[in-house]
Formats: sequence, structure tokens, C-alpha cells
Amino acid sequence: MIMGMSYEMLLLRMPVILLALTVHEVAHAWSALKLGDTTARDMGRITLNPIAHLDLLGTLMLMTGLFGWAKPVPVNPYNLRNPKRDMMLVSIAGPLSNIIMAIGFGFTIRIIAAVNPSVFSGHLGSFLVLGFLINCGLAFFNMLPFYPLDGSKVLAWFLPDKHVNTYMEATRHALPIIFGLVIIGAFTGSSILSSILNPIFRPYLFAMQWIAFGDGRAIF
Repeated sequence: MIMGMSYEMLLLRMPVILLALTVHEVAHAWSALKLGDTTARDMGRITLNPIAHLDLLGTLMLMTGLFGWAKPVPVNPYNLRNPKRDMMLVSIAGPLSNIIMAIGFGFTIRIIAAVNPSVFSGHLGSFLVLGFLINCGLAFFNMLPFYPLDGSKVLAWFLPDKHVNTYMEATRHALPIIFGLVIIGAFTGSSILSSILNPIFRPYLFAMQWIAFGDGRAIF
């Protein structure tokens, strides 16, 4: 059992996580191909087979309900037609795919709730809610502006070229710090990371719930 999670909940999370991570990475690979770089395609990364994309540690971390990652999609910026702009587009494609999936799960929840609300007492309801929440969380985490997360490459597009390397170097240590805070929180029961991110995450989740459900109040 992971972090006190029931086996039943773990089994429900697994297919949602595999789907979310796989589509996220395929979105990166497909957008890179469309923008001129065949590297990911040549390495077999444009596939819905999750084995091609999974990072063992990153997947285990995501199973805990904290955060996680997949194997980065290889992109050669020199093959892109407009390297700086296209790297931003390739980077944002992954989180955008998760937002689209979250909205899809949310609309499905909304429709089922209107037709047969009792379904949320069973496994299908739990699966759909997890689909919404995990995709929301994955998009949010990946858009944090810290190297090597997708958000760092998106923000780099707005920076003058002379400042990009300095910015990447300055933020490259943020991810290990986040990882450390998660581990400390898991063993001590503290919520340091949540306290830092919640002021940003809560309005974002409110907006996602408003899009999916018509208001900011989740029906779960």
C-alpha cells in the first residue's frame, strides 16, 4: 500500500495516471513533429503505449497523490522552424492536453450527475473524479516556471534571449527543493508545499471547476 492509500483507490488511480501521462507526452511529441522535429517520432514516442513514456520513480510519486512525471520527450530545437517560439508551443502542448482531458472528465461528470447522481457512490464516479483532479494537477504542476518543467520553457519565450540561460540556471534547483518538501511533508504530516502553492492552485482549480460544472463548486 502506498502512503496509506487503499488498494482499491490505487487500482482506480493507475489507469487515470497512465492515460494522463501518456497523452501528455504524446502531445509533446506530436506537436514537435508538426513543427519540424522528427526526433520523438524516430524514438517511438508518438504512441499511446504507456510503457514508452513511463519513468518508474515519477510514476510511483504520482501514485502517492503528490506529484510525478514521465520520461521527457526528446526535442531537437535546431530542427524546429522557429526554435524559441516552437519550443514554447511544444512545451505547452502537454499541459494543454491534460486541461482538455480534465474538462472532458468534468463534462462527463456533469452529464451523469444530471441523469443519474447515484453513480457517484460507485467506482465509476470515483474514476471520473480522479480523472478530473489528476489531469488538473498534472497540468498545474508541469506549468510551474522551474527548469526543466514545461512552464520554464513557456516563460522563456517571453524573456530576452540574453536572459534565458540565466533564468534556466537560476531555477534548475527549484525542482529538487520541491521534491524535498514533498518527502518531508509525507513523513512529518506537514503541509509546507501546499501552503506555498495553494494560493495559486485554488483559484486555478476553481476556474477549472467553473468551466466543467458551470460554477466553482465541485459536485464531489
